[in-house]
Amino acid sequence: MGGWVEIWLVIHPSAVVSPQARIGNRVRIGPFCVVGANVELGDDCVLHSHVVLEGHSKIGRNNEFYPFAAIGGKTQDLKYIGEPTALEVGDFNVFRENTTVHRGTHESLPTRIGSHNLLLCYSHVAHDCQLGDHIILSNSVGLAGHVVVEDHAIISGFAAAHQFCRIGKHSIVGGLTKIVQDVPPFMIVDGNPASTRGLNTIGLQRRGFAEDDIRALKSAYKKLFLKKDGNLANSLSSLKATHAADTPEVADLIHFIENSERGVTR
Repeated sequence: MGGWVEIWLVIHPSAVVSPQARIGNRVRIGPFCVVGANVELGDDCVLHSHVVLEGHSKIGRNNEFYPFAAIGGKTQDLKYIGEPTALEVGDFNVFRENTTVHRGTHESLPTRIGSHNLLLCYSHVAHDCQLGDHIILSNSVGLAGHVVVEDHAIISGFAAAHQFCRIGKHSIVGGLTKIVQDVPPFMIVDGNPASTRGLNTIGLQRRGFAEDDIRALKSAYKKLFLKKDGNLANSLSSLKATHAADTPEVADLIHFIENSERGVTR
C-alpha cells in the first residue's frame, strides 16, 4: 500500500458544508455545523456541533471548535466597505463554546491567531487582532479591534482591551481588568483602571526562566514602576545604564516600552 494516504472524513448529515470549501484529511464535522465556501480547514480538525466557519478563513491543523463558536464572521468595523477580508489561524488551537473571531477590515491585513492557543467560553477576538502562540483568553475576555497579544500571555475572565493596545509576552492580566494602555511583557496587570502590580514571577518560573533572568526583571520592574519621581523616560535611561539591560528579557521589556504608541500601564 505504498503511497496510500488516509483521507477519511466524518460529516454529520445535518451539517452544511459548501462544495467550494477546502477540507483536509481526517476532519470531523458534527451536527448542524456550517462551513462556508471560502474556508480552508486543515487536517485533523474537529467541529463538535453548531459551529460556524465562514469568510476567507484559512485554518490550520488539529484545531478544535466547540458548540456555537462563530469563526471568520464579518468585521463589525463601520469602515468596512465589502472587500474580501481574511482570517488566518494556526495549529492546535481550542475554541470553546460561543467564542467569536472576526475577519480583518481591510484586504491587506488579516486577523491572525497563531498556534497552541486556548480561547475559553464567550471570548471575543475582534477585527485585525494579531495573536501569537500559547495564549489563554479566559471566559468572556473581549479584545477590541487591532489588539496585539504576544506569546504566552494569559488574560483572565471578563477583562477587556481597548483597540490598538498591545499585551506583552509572558504577562498575566487579572479578571475584570480594563486595559486602555499597553500591558508590559513579563508583568502582572490588574484593576479598573489597570495598573502594573508586579513581576509575573510564578509564571516565569513555571516556563523555565533562569533565576538570574528573573532577578534582572525584578530589578527592572523596580526601576521602571516603583521609582518615586514617576518619570518613565528617566527610569528607562537609568535602567539602560545597568547590567540588567544586558539580559535579553530586560532588553525586550525596554524595547516594548520604547515602541509603545498608547503608553504602558504604570
